[in-house]
Amino acid sequence: MDKDRILGSAKEVKGKIKEAAGKAVGDAKLEAEGKADRVEGTVQNAVGGLKDAVKGK
Repeated sequence: MDKDRILGSAKEVKGKIKEAAGKAVGDAKLEAEGKADRVEGTVQNAVGGLKDAVKGK
């Protein structure tokens, strides 16, 4: 498993937590940061998946 997949998954979780915290306290900035982290994590996870696929062939 590529390290990008691990780091991407961690960023996704971090983003979900920040987004939920932002919603809970009504902090739009924190919520937006969480969404951005989540998207960044999703992309990084996908890149890691592609790297794994290339290594496997």
